[in-house]
Amino acid sequence: MQTVRQHRLASRLTRGYAISVKPSKPLPGRTTPRVLFKDKKAFQYNWYTRIIKSNTSTPLLILYHDDFTAQRLKKLRSDIAVASQKSQPSLSGPSPLPSITAQPTLTVIRTSIFGAALRDLQRDINLADIERMINNQSGRFAVLSLPSLHPPQLNAILRAMDRSVPPKPPKTEQELKQEQDEKNADPAQPGRRMKPVRQTRIPELKVMGAIIENRVLLPENVQDVSKLPTLDTLRAQIVGLLSAPAAQLAAVLSEASGGKLARTLEGLKKGLEESSGAPSPGEPSPP
Repeated sequence: MQTVRQHRLASRLTRGYAISVKPSKPLPGRTTPRVLFKDKKAFQYNWYTRIIKSNTSTPLLILYHDDFTAQRLKKLRSDIAVASQKSQPSLSGPSPLPSITAQPTLTVIRTSIFGAALRDLQRDINLADIERMINNQSGRFAVLSLPSLHPPQLNAILRAMDRSVPPKPPKTEQELKQEQDEKNADPAQPGRRMKPVRQTRIPELKVMGAIIENRVLLPENVQDVSKLPTLDTLRAQIVGLLSAPAAQLAAVLSEASGGKLARTLEGLKKGLEESSGAPSPGEPSPP
């Protein structure tokens, strides 16, 4: 009996659902689906809606996490904050000051209510892309709100999360078989209470994708965005491209100034005469 209770408790603690954006179904005995939340759920719904709307022009990362303790989650938040501080946008740039002083915010979400908030914003976000991003991944989820779209900062945060929570190695067939045998094995002493065994919890963290300017990006696209140059660098490149023709024209005119101008025009004249076949001045005309 004690073993059955432990299995039920473990199933309740580890049970999770995927973020679903499909329309809600009617409850038993009702003909219309539930459209409103009450009390705590209403607060969470409004909270998630504000998070999504406030990140219309800044990245909102969707994260899958598992086996995190409170202390481990606190350390992850600290690692993200440190990485964000090291790669902040320059104060001399044209970015507004609030986006520089703000910090990334990691929020653990309730999947069903977060999916409802996304579903109600379907005019702005493509729900089919959301389903493709989640890919029926069930479990616990969190969202990371960034203060601005600064690729170096995004890259630093992604690398910090990889260092803080390294990916789990895949289990071998022998380990899977051993776990199954332990679950199906009879207790060593039937009728006696089993001693609780503290399991070693190895946290898992995975970037499912991101929502940037109401566009849904998969993990590989998020990596591509993190490798882009900064906005100031792009502005400098555009200014360089626009000023290049003017600089080349100024160089040509500078070379052709003074006595060089006559020689340049004389050379141009000879080139045109040779291309047209006309004789130069002082040369006998062909018979």
